[in-house]
Amino acid sequence: MADIVLIHGAWAGSWVWDSLLEGLRSAGHRPHAIDLPGNGHDATPLAKVSLQRYVEHVGALIETLPGPIQLVAHSGGGVTATAVAEAYAERIAGVAYVAGMMLPSGMNFGELCAELARDFPEVSGIGPYLEAAPGGSRVPSDAACAVFFHDAPAQAAIAAARRLTVQPDGGRDIAAHWSAERFGRLPRLYIEAAQDRSVLPLVQQRMQQLVPGAERVLLDCGHAPQLAMPGALLAALVDFFAPPRAASFNAVLPSPTATLMSPCSNSNCIAAT
Repeated sequence: MADIVLIHGAWAGSWVWDSLLEGLRSAGHRPHAIDLPGNGHDATPLAKVSLQRYVEHVGALIETLPGPIQLVAHSGGGVTATAVAEAYAERIAGVAYVAGMMLPSGMNFGELCAELARDFPEVSGIGPYLEAAPGGSRVPSDAACAVFFHDAPAQAAIAAARRLTVQPDGGRDIAAHWSAERFGRLPRLYIEAAQDRSVLPLVQQRMQQLVPGAERVLLDCGHAPQLAMPGALLAALVDFFAPPRAASFNAVLPSPTATLMSPCSNSNCIAAT
């Protein structure tokens, strides 16, 4: 049994994990879906939002939990998960990224996309559709349905799009700094979404190249497996949480600026459909 801390991505909230909570409990775990500061569920001013604020908020929850603790992050929540794992490495049993931003130390997602855009301009994802809002940005509902939730059941996609909120700028343009000795020693899982229109598969694969060592599960779905393939997502996570796998992990990242490797060149590449 583990405490599962579920971290949402930009414009979203703890509700993105609703489809997994019962299944995680049935598997014997204690899920904790968290709302990050400034996403509309607390009084934090948008101008006060930062990665440090996110880490402190998640850390306050971690300090109340018996553990072992598994972090699960969707999309932009991956940056927060990495920073939390670095800060609380002694408490963390593993980190799972769901189409998430698993980046080299000090690199933000915009920098990665700028690098790739020279050859692949389509990596901009949701960017061209964003609307400015005071202190942040918002995603129009039609764009959310087309980019984030295009393969989810129609009513679920519409409902999810309507629940998106303003994302504070201070919680989006962020970069985690981590060390091989702390974050780098933790077991990691990368759940790749093969039909993702937001964090494109080539971007997900590039992140796995730059930060090697994670197990990889491939789901044939878009950016939100929680809506499109919740059963397969749940199975992948529960398998990763199994104690023998976490206990046997002994890989250490060579450095935060690791050399490139083929994203599917290791035996940890698993496809799920």
